[in-house]
Amino acid sequence: MDNLWAPWRIEYILSKKPQGCIFCDKPSENNDKENLILFRGKHHFIILNAYPYNNGHMMIVPFKHISSLEGWNSEERQEMMDLADLAVILLKKAMNPDGFNLGINMGQAAGAGIDDHIHLHVVPRWNGDTNFMPVLSDTRVVSEYLKASYDKLMQILQQRLNM
Repeated sequence: MDNLWAPWRIEYILSKKPQGCIFCDKPSENNDKENLILFRGKHHFIILNAYPYNNGHMMIVPFKHISSLEGWNSEERQEMMDLADLAVILLKKAMNPDGFNLGINMGQAAGAGIDDHIHLHVVPRWNGDTNFMPVLSDTRVVSEYLKASYDKLMQILQQRLNM
């Protein structure tokens, strides 16, 4: 039997799981780097997924605790798409992916891990990034530490904002 070592996962496994909603709590802590928040807009923020499908997996999350797209005004809808566009731009410059998956899992039946606070996933994809690991061993290989991805993306974001 082969072993896949991921010692950084023990921190999550042994940690006390938070009460409440992480998408509400993390922005209010005002510790963006530690919480992997890359950007704050008026209605939404961009955050790296702490348990990514792929390197650079980001989410666009509304500050408002809401489980669906129902009742949003046009400014809120527009900002979500504008931030998704910004996320794609940052990922293209930082990681040079071959494509992207963007999607919302609305409701537990649709696969939402956090079903009471809607969020838009932005997942960079590379030709050949699907391999035998997810199929045969239900394991994904993420080849870069989250903090390294965060620092790389933040540097590009700051350059873009200073233009």
